[in-house]
Amino acid sequence: MKQQKVAINGKRLRDTLESFANFGRTKNNGVTRLSLSEEDRAARDYFYACCRELGLTVKIDDMGNIYATLEGALDMPPIVIGSHLDSVKKGGRFDGILGVVAGLEVVRTLVENNMQLQLPITIVNFTNEEGARFEPSMMASGVLSGKFDKQIMMNNNDSDGITFEHALQKIGYAGEEVARLNNGTAFLELHIEQGPILEREALSIGVVECVVGMVFYEIEVSGESNHAGTTPMNMRKDALFAVNHLISEIREKLGALDKELVFTIGRINVFPNIHTVIPNKVVFSLEARHKDPAVIKQIEEIIQSLGRTSNNNGCTINKEKLWGRDTVWFDEEVCAHIEQAVKSLGYSYRRMVSGAGHDAQFISEMMPSAMVFVPSLNGKSHSEDELTTWEDCEKGVNVLLETVISLQAKHQ
Repeated sequence: MKQQKVAINGKRLRDTLESFANFGRTKNNGVTRLSLSEEDRAARDYFYACCRELGLTVKIDDMGNIYATLEGALDMPPIVIGSHLDSVKKGGRFDGILGVVAGLEVVRTLVENNMQLQLPITIVNFTNEEGARFEPSMMASGVLSGKFDKQIMMNNNDSDGITFEHALQKIGYAGEEVARLNNGTAFLELHIEQGPILEREALSIGVVECVVGMVFYEIEVSGESNHAGTTPMNMRKDALFAVNHLISEIREKLGALDKELVFTIGRINVFPNIHTVIPNKVVFSLEARHKDPAVIKQIEEIIQSLGRTSNNNGCTINKEKLWGRDTVWFDEEVCAHIEQAVKSLGYSYRRMVSGAGHDAQFISEMMPSAMVFVPSLNGKSHSEDELTTWEDCEKGVNVLLETVISLQAKHQ
């Protein structure tokens, strides 16, 4: 493939993104497009039509993943570009969809410039990345990579008791297992950062090296209930007061570990949750994320030691690890191709990590993979306020285009 400077059509990219946003657009210009909903079906139909208009071969697998392929001269595994069409409730117009439309725009640009491909290019939409309707998140890429059991996923219910399998069949996107993606020369996923770093540092592109590891614990503190008006303070075993001390201990000890460590207490349940009764039990979540396994180990040691030095108000503390994940490092050669593409285009950038999970972390076990981030204004995502400038969207897709050209050139 002759290496040449071409650029995507920024207006077409914007128009396509806005067209997709119409499938589930909210009053505040966000998007609600839950997986396998009617809005998702409409977006899938539009994606399918766009791909067929380009003359691509479109296949659908048993998890509802959609693959659209532009053939190359060589019978080799494709360069795969994609992300997801589904959103959270009242999410934004860019999360996920930007990565799918990026694939469309890259292929459109290659086709209209009559660029002869050596390697095929496949655009993919992964089903149910968000997990907002059917848990867990990254469901379909997890099944492809062997992380999740297909039948268990098929039987998972939404809040109305509808199974994933039923919903998939209802929208007409239940395909065949033989159509599954099983290998590739490289996987590229463009995504909004969903954080504030690129904007804060006035950079256009993030070359993503890894998805950081994390641990997720549930901590239960048990005391004794009694009357709120008649029990002296020095005779109470107040579980909520004990949790207050624990949270202070968590902030102090984890906060001193490493500046890149992030940790969150996102859920607290108090029992019996009656204003006249001393709480006898509190259950809260604690998750922490970092790229270094040594730091993750320190986190777990701190969690296991919680309560040994703080005032527990006579309460007992139980810590249960619900799950965790190791840091997933992306392919260095693919990252280098992306970095060189950014440099060739003259865009400002940095190497960075992803604190959020993405399909690429599972697909990376199937083929060399890497990600590209573009800035999120004010770090907003999973919100109707989510915004990435059209200029930054265009830059991100141009980086993918140059990366594809670079990868193609290896096989001339």
